[in-house]
Amino acid sequence: MANVKKGIVAIASDILDDVKNDSEKMIREAEAKANEILKEAKIDAEKKHASLLVEAKQKAEKEYKKTESLTAIETRNIRLQAKEEQINSIFDEAIARLKKFVESEQYYDYLSSFIEEATKNIESDKLVIYVNPHDKKLLNKATVEDLSKKTGKNLTLSEDTLECIGGCIVKTPDGKLSHDNTFENRLQVLKPTIRIALEKMFFQLD
Repeated sequence: MANVKKGIVAIASDILDDVKNDSEKMIREAEAKANEILKEAKIDAEKKHASLLVEAKQKAEKEYKKTESLTAIETRNIRLQAKEEQINSIFDEAIARLKKFVESEQYYDYLSSFIEEATKNIESDKLVIYVNPHDKKLLNKATVEDLSKKTGKNLTLSEDTLECIGGCIVKTPDGKLSHDNTFENRLQVLKPTIRIALEKMFFQLD
């Protein structure tokens, strides 16, 4: 009886050892699996973190470039506006000086040359001269006849007047052909050339 009891105890002890070993093995495997899962999770987290950093960096660079581009455009527009204002101020000054010039004694000679120049650009023997009210007082019958002799054309002074600083418009009697030789038109024609010259003079550093 005692031997049987010892045998049962031995068997039970063996079973307990097996269970203990199996449990320890399962625990080790579980820990290894957990460590592996944690390691993979850490790698995934690092990858996601790196991806988020790259995305954030790209977004920041995109925003920076966008801001930089807008700033460049705004700066360019401000400079263009300032340039345009300066050029316009120069033209305004030119107009102001022309208004003073038409009151001078030398102006009549220029007016006469403007009329002669205009008549040469129209193929007609009869022409009508249009000027502003101020200049009409300078062109009496004798001066118009003198201009007719110089140009070799039959010139008459129109009763109608122009709204201009000075100069003239010469037309055929039917108005089909004309040549605008007013100060305003001459400035307008010269404006692109003058603009280029002014830009070279004042904005060489652009």
